[in-house]
Amino acid sequence: MNSRLIITLVTLAAVICSALGVVYARHESRRHSVDLGLLEDQRDEFIAEWSRLQIEQAVLAGASLVETKARDHLGMEPPENAVILVVEQP
Repeated sequence: MNSRLIITLVTLAAVICSALGVVYARHESRRHSVDLGLLEDQRDEFIAEWSRLQIEQAVLAGASLVETKARDHLGMEPPENAVILVVEQP
């Protein structure tokens, strides 16, 4: 009878440990799922910011804006036609 009791107690302990392992694994799974959701939201924000920065760069690098700043802030003027040389690449 002692051996049966020991086997029953060992089996009960194994079942309890297994149940605790399942609870822990599900908890970790849910925690990682929440973390993943937060990281995906952050990724989406970064993508939106990147798009805004690309639009801003396109606007700031536009030829008309560069020309306006060169004329107004630096006092630059376009060269005369006789001074312009066109060089072709081979």
